[in-house]
Amino acid sequence: MKEAKVKIDGEIVGRIGEGLLILLGVRKDDTEDDVSYLADKVIGLRIFEDDMGKMNFSISDVKGEILAVPQFTLYGDCRKGRRPSFDEAATQHLAERLYHLFLEEIRKTGIKVETGKFGAFMNVCLINSGPVTILLDSRKLF
Repeated sequence: MKEAKVKIDGEIVGRIGEGLLILLGVRKDDTEDDVSYLADKVIGLRIFEDDMGKMNFSISDVKGEILAVPQFTLYGDCRKGRRPSFDEAATQHLAERLYHLFLEEIRKTGIKVETGKFGAFMNVCLINSGPVTILLDSRKLF
């Protein structure tokens, strides 16, 4: 990803250059172990290209940045009916606590992290470089 930013009421509250835009959803039964797994996975993923065009570098290798945006609607389940169900999404208290723990885990590594604002209506802008979007799930369901 070339750059990303998040705005609230027209004001930019987070902006990064090359790196990762993470839309982070928290499930109602997620724990600190799930946070640790995802933070470690994100940091270690070799998804940035080397000189040969092969995905061979991690975010640390390329000195990339992370924009982490809380996104409870990722748990919108549309398998039944026509309206999403958010029954699997965490409560606000749990989701906010685990979101901030995720940020702390990433920041411990020295990677620059920008954020959205938990619970706010946000406009997220992304300039993507290529067709890569990756879904991560601590339960490894996909």
